[in-house]
Amino acid sequence: MLLSKVIRLLKDYKTKNYADVEIDGISYNSLLTKPKDIFICIRGEASDGHKYAVSAVEKGASALFCEEELDINVPQIIVKDTKRTMAKIAAAFYNEPSKDINLIGVTGTNGKTTVTHLIQRILEENNEQCALIGTLGYKFSSSDEYKEAKHTTPQPPELQHDLRIMADKNINNVVMEVSSHSLEQQRVGCCDFDGAVFTNLTQDHLDYHITMGNYFKAKAILFENLKNGAFAVINADDSYAKQFISVIPNGVNLYTYGVKNDADIKAKDIDFSVDGAKLTVEFNGKSVKMSLHLNGMFSVYNALAAFAAALAMGIDSNIIVKALENTKSVAGRFEIVSKKPLVIVDYAHTPDGLENVLKAARELTPSASNLICLFGCGGDRDTTKRPKMGKIADELSDKVIVTSDNPRSEDPQLIISDIMTGIKTVDTQRIFVEPDRREAIKFLKTISKPEDVIVIAGKGHEDYQILKNETIHFDDREEARKVFAVV
Repeated sequence: MLLSKVIRLLKDYKTKNYADVEIDGISYNSLLTKPKDIFICIRGEASDGHKYAVSAVEKGASALFCEEELDINVPQIIVKDTKRTMAKIAAAFYNEPSKDINLIGVTGTNGKTTVTHLIQRILEENNEQCALIGTLGYKFSSSDEYKEAKHTTPQPPELQHDLRIMADKNINNVVMEVSSHSLEQQRVGCCDFDGAVFTNLTQDHLDYHITMGNYFKAKAILFENLKNGAFAVINADDSYAKQFISVIPNGVNLYTYGVKNDADIKAKDIDFSVDGAKLTVEFNGKSVKMSLHLNGMFSVYNALAAFAAALAMGIDSNIIVKALENTKSVAGRFEIVSKKPLVIVDYAHTPDGLENVLKAARELTPSASNLICLFGCGGDRDTTKRPKMGKIADELSDKVIVTSDNPRSEDPQLIISDIMTGIKTVDTQRIFVEPDRREAIKFLKTISKPEDVIVIAGKGHEDYQILKNETIHFDDREEARKVFAVV
């Protein structure tokens, strides 16, 4: 593709050494640059891509996309912020693939992964192909293996590349997790969304957004930019529901769902057991009964979100119910790995997420048995949520083991100390500390009975642990199965 075609979506830019050279690819890592790439110079927290422009050109880059003129004799496209306008380059290079797809974005603090999987299953039950992009990676159908992803929402070159592959495979539907970072950084810029789903908004990523107001504004971008005729699905029970509804443009079809407040799609008569949740869903003057394999009130909300999105796409309610009832689980989301004791592995890594999972687990805990929680908090992330999660674990569990999550560059003991400040009384008969996560999971055997319920929270599907100097293989599910009898 000629450089002129690659930059056709840009508005404010300057050029240096301009020539309409041939571009065969996009790179922003000089180590991965190939001949005829356009190399994007990105200023990051740890490095500045402008310093690697010479290296990229030496590897064959045909042109540079940068924020300042460089003393290099190749065509240069100069913009104010390469990171925020990279999506336009990527979308143009891959011929704006989202315009050829029914693209549905799901955003919120918790529930994104489950909701995207549920929507995918519903569309497939309706005899439609649906690809998925999110935390677990991307895949072309529910039966495919995941392809690895570095971010919940990929960087623009990877995202647009994947969407182009999906469009070229004639996959008409794609459901995608859309993170607040990707919205604020314009990673999903130039994505033509046909629908958007909001799950909930609770504390997370304040190390990046600083305030909840900023966090909301980032999430709201997805809804502000919906086109005429698109649909928006909003959790009516969330405290931010009215604010999200207020930013939705005229001409966008609104659907609300909930349990407590008035909503277009509402659940009632909810009952939980070890086998899942039973409920009645009311919508459009009708009602249907569902028996889900998924458990907990948060799973009811996730199912309602997917139900609402499917109705917005015109899918028959009988097909929706069948798909939801046939969905067993999503990896690392309230995943049961043992039954005696009942051991649940969950990705919950926020105060709200941990609270929801523990409340769901309490519903399954016999009155004479203990609910045991093992968790930690990630390093180099929002520190203010650590004592809050300690307080939640302390108040909602009978026994607590505080351990390491992904400490990254931080001292695990200091992270644990932050968590412990939220625990009211450090009773050594019920509050335990073991920084080594593998040893902590082994210790669960010592303090539990067969009738107890154990929640191992924080890492869910992850099969690694990030330590100061290395990333090691570590999977909570594998470790728990070594200690307890499997399902």
